[in-house]
Amino acid sequence: MAKQKREAHLATTSVHGGHEDRVSGAPVVPPIVQSSTFHWATPDDGELLYSRFGNNPNQLLVGAKVAAIEGTEAGVALGSGMAAVAMTLLALTKAGDHIVAASGLYGATHALLGQELPRRGIATTFVDPDMGEWEKALLPETRLLYIEIPVNPTLRIIDPRPIIAMAKEKGIHVVCDATFSSPVNFRAANVGIDVVVQSATKYLGGHSDLIAGVVTGPSEVIEEVTKMSRLYGPSLDPHAAWLLDRGIKTLDVRLKRHNENAMAVARFFESRSEVERVLYPGLESHPDHELAQEIMNGFGGMVSIVLKGGGEAADDFMEHLKLGMCAPSLGGVETLVSQPRYTSHAGLTPDLRRAQGIPDGFVRLSIGIEAAEDLIADFEQALSG
Repeated sequence: MAKQKREAHLATTSVHGGHEDRVSGAPVVPPIVQSSTFHWATPDDGELLYSRFGNNPNQLLVGAKVAAIEGTEAGVALGSGMAAVAMTLLALTKAGDHIVAASGLYGATHALLGQELPRRGIATTFVDPDMGEWEKALLPETRLLYIEIPVNPTLRIIDPRPIIAMAKEKGIHVVCDATFSSPVNFRAANVGIDVVVQSATKYLGGHSDLIAGVVTGPSEVIEEVTKMSRLYGPSLDPHAAWLLDRGIKTLDVRLKRHNENAMAVARFFESRSEVERVLYPGLESHPDHELAQEIMNGFGGMVSIVLKGGGEAADDFMEHLKLGMCAPSLGGVETLVSQPRYTSHAGLTPDLRRAQGIPDGFVRLSIGIEAAEDLIADFEQALSG
């Protein structure tokens, strides 16, 4: 009887995935192949052809590594998280098609679905995931359902399982942006999600020093996404791909520290009278806490708070930070603090933000891997003004 191949742990795949060359004299760390083009005369010469096509060795390696971590058939690395989102949507839809998306999304994704794709004849219906409106929103021309887990920046957790079951009955793809969770805290493919997109700028890269995105899923989907990327041109630079591969090697160990620190910080904010609401899936007060316990392996490094004093209090809090850095983005080793009304959701009207649970006074914190006690001390003095 053939011995079944044992699947390596995510921590091991993060280090070794995609690194196949073990011949004598091969470098332990793959080199940066800083070449735009390769010797190629006919298709018999292999896939290395032209870096815009996404087939530079560094791009191929990191795409394969993320697919292995996610547990999917294939993956492609692109020039940004929004490139990953856009190429996926363009690959899976055409003029006349329809998308159903959760109403709570990253601001640029919401704009892409609600403003840009309609110009190309692709309509989107936004639904409140809590209201059970998914099936009512379906049309004969619906081609995909789009969700985020967790939702940016409210950190709501959508239960994907009933959505997936409904989609499979209809032959519709489910696409999930899992940037906030990373594969360490939520392996989307394991619950049946078809296509996973991530802004690799965030936790996968982990050091705030690159811009990248990844798409993973079935081989035929990744092939279509790759075709779109070759047409539109958002290929990933070889050096950024090399940095991404290096960052992924410490993904598992970093996320454990992010999770641990974020829980400590969330508990601290819950104890403060200046804070109206703390949003963190690890807290018992979070509306989706039980679901998060069920489908996630960790609660993440993101904490959101709503300050009682509104926008003025949020501005004051950020002005007094000494350790936490006021900057957009997330997922780095350093703690970054931002107000979505100025950054990720600045493109939405105040009414739309409020409808998504993002009032003035909302502060999003990407908790880094510093000592938790130092972070808490900083937040305490910033609250005190």
